[in-house]
Amino acid sequence: MGKLMVQGTGSDVGKSVLVAGLCRAYANRGLTVRPFKPQNMSNNAAVTADGGEIGRAQATQAIAARVAPHVDMNPVLLKPQGDRTSQLIVRGRMRGTLAAARWREGREGLLAEVLESFATLERQADLVLVEGAGSPAEINLRAGDIANMGFARAAGVPVVLVGDIDRGGVIASLVGTRAVLDADDAAMVKGFIINRFRGDPALFEDGYRAIEQRSGWRGFGVVPWLADAARLPSEDGVVLERARRRPGGRVLVACPVTRHIANFDDLDPLRLDPAIEVAMISPGSPLPAEAALVVLPGSKATIADLAFIREQGWDIDLIAHRRRGGAVLGLCGGYQMLGRTVSDPLGLEGPAGSVAGLGLLAVDTVLGGDKMLRKVRGVARGAPIYGYEMHLGTTTGADTARPVARYDDGGHDGATSADGLVAGTYVHGLFGLAAQRRAWLAAAGDGPDHAASIDAALDAIADALERHLDLDALLAVARGSAAE
Repeated sequence: MGKLMVQGTGSDVGKSVLVAGLCRAYANRGLTVRPFKPQNMSNNAAVTADGGEIGRAQATQAIAARVAPHVDMNPVLLKPQGDRTSQLIVRGRMRGTLAAARWREGREGLLAEVLESFATLERQADLVLVEGAGSPAEINLRAGDIANMGFARAAGVPVVLVGDIDRGGVIASLVGTRAVLDADDAAMVKGFIINRFRGDPALFEDGYRAIEQRSGWRGFGVVPWLADAARLPSEDGVVLERARRRPGGRVLVACPVTRHIANFDDLDPLRLDPAIEVAMISPGSPLPAEAALVVLPGSKATIADLAFIREQGWDIDLIAHRRRGGAVLGLCGGYQMLGRTVSDPLGLEGPAGSVAGLGLLAVDTVLGGDKMLRKVRGVARGAPIYGYEMHLGTTTGADTARPVARYDDGGHDGATSADGLVAGTYVHGLFGLAAQRRAWLAAAGDGPDHAASIDAALDAIADALERHLDLDALLAVARGSAAE
């Protein structure tokens, strides 16, 4: 059995993609592989077959390993919902809401459950590939840590450190990380990987050797810029800050970026369709009048994001868009916002209370009850769907008599306005199948289903890692002792 942890010199250095690529590469070699992330923080989550939720990246890594996602792959998930609070998910189930200060005090108490999940995966696999969170260089967070070195030392997992050369300063980031780690933590690190290199890697040879000399760690290779990584679902909101409108698509879909946007990877199948242009609308900008469809995305704080939409004047833009005959679709939290009222009597997502919705659908939502977590199959607008529900609360009202989706088990979901221009649904992954995209946007292309596109991207990334990393040496480290 082997185990290896991929940590980074900072956030967004490409850890998730590298772990996914390594999962596929070693699975292609015939190994039984499992991904694992002790602690994740993301509002992009996936529903597992056992009815829990984990971070989107770990679900993608499971696909890379050719196994079904399971709650043990990400035992602790934090879902930020504003005001320095997060929803705490432990082994797939919601365990309440907590403030940031309480998290720092209480996270060490979750280590036993994290190690139990890890041990379960160890028993199932030839190789467990672990992804860290943030960076071990954040030594101010070291006490009680369960995400990086705290976990690595508790579980005896050797570490490889990733530096992102594209952002600059990679020599300082790797050598500097070595400088701030204490001796026992530094001993867990067996080497480093340079990620996102553009150009001829021979030009970095001197820098590569300088890192080896100054850190005392060996290098395992230089990974080039992986264009195929853009085809994988993202769980990090930093990608929204970089989103730019790409003209040339035949159909424009607009999505306002709210403060607590969640599961924005629902739009990935549209973004990757060559016939569609997706515009992520930043605060301060109006919704484009030429959009064929406006999508209100999911939210981790529905009432707060509803107020934010009004602050931006997007509520007025939506009314004008509908008056022009444009279509509006709300997904999960966006669906709730489109109704007449949203009530949170228990204060689950913020202060308790009830507010007026956008009034574009004749429905009302009450937040509360058990969290709905389930995979669904069925038909929407005459085309098949395969996705999942993940939400708190119930939505009722006259427009639910015209559901968006009808499930294979006889159930239904969503609501449609009498004129057919406004719809809302709790189904995540709605646009994954090409036929479903065409059902909403007649001019959409005949591109592959999203799952096939992801699978092809994973194969391409794995092939690149085979060429540019010493996978045999990494596997030898994984199969050795962390004390070596």
